[in-house]
Amino acid sequence: MPAPTRRTLLALGALGGLQLLCGCTGDRPAPPKPAAADPDRPLRLRQLAATDALLADYDAVLATGPADADRLADLREDLTRHREALAGPLPSAPASPSPSGPVSSAASPAGSPAGSPAASASATARTSADLAAAEQRTAALRLADLAAASPELARTLASVAASDAAHAAALGDPAAPAAAPAPSGSPAASASASPVALPAADAAALQAALAAEHAAVYGYGVVGAFLPAGPQREDARTTYGAHQARRDTWQRVLTAGGASPTAAAPGYRLPFQVKDAATAARLAAYLETQLTAAYADLAATAALRERAAAALRECALRAAHWGADLPALPGLAEAA
Repeated sequence: MPAPTRRTLLALGALGGLQLLCGCTGDRPAPPKPAAADPDRPLRLRQLAATDALLADYDAVLATGPADADRLADLREDLTRHREALAGPLPSAPASPSPSGPVSSAASPAGSPAGSPAASASATARTSADLAAAEQRTAALRLADLAAASPELARTLASVAASDAAHAAALGDPAAPAAAPAPSGSPAASASASPVALPAADAAALQAALAAEHAAVYGYGVVGAFLPAGPQREDARTTYGAHQARRDTWQRVLTAGGASPTAAAPGYRLPFQVKDAATAARLAAYLETQLTAAYADLAATAALRERAAAALRECALRAAHWGADLPALPGLAEAA
């Protein structure tokens, strides 16, 4: 066999290189599919901006060295938890303002350009009263985005709005009820506004809220029995009536939606022994805290989220009124 010529070796080498390149090309993994766009991204960014503005307001007040600095610092820490929950899947949310950074004005309503009357109506907070007003404005912004949010973000917005309202009450906002607020809306109007048929998931969440209201009605019967005559007993009586009204409303909504309402249990086991006024107040706080979880879940529904958010706010305020140490995310504390 004749020895291969130099030209033959070059040709074979080129062929081998071509085969190697083809093999590499064939084994190359397919490029990763782009991640699905987060439909909540615009809402999350707007809510993060509002939270950052509120954080800056707290920093402005804390910089003055107020007497209640420890309490304000605790409330500010809640805001950092709000921020984490609202950021959700965002890859890199803007950093929250630091105490030494520039102070921005409180959040303006969604869509309000800088310098507009809505935006300029909120000045930088300088006192606890200013903070209370800023908390209320921010709570309203949370609720304004409720309808457009995904179910999971809606739960978070309802919880954060309830926390903002509780902060405002703790800061002495006269617009925030100090005692148990009455249920939002009339029962008749709520029932008539419900859809003809409730989706299965909505009905299940509402049944859970109804079951929690049954337990609350029972529990407040115990609470009232151990409170002495006076303001506390009157608060318990008012709250007992509010839970009865809410229970009756949900029963009508379920019936109108084609579902059979969950019946009350023959009896309920108390989480601890109630023997005096102190443990009665503790039970009231426990009942309201349990209800926040049911209403956070109900806020994920499409048809009932606004009423669920209102109920969540009321329960959070009542829980704080009875002495509960509210978590940063009422109703979502376990998941958080």
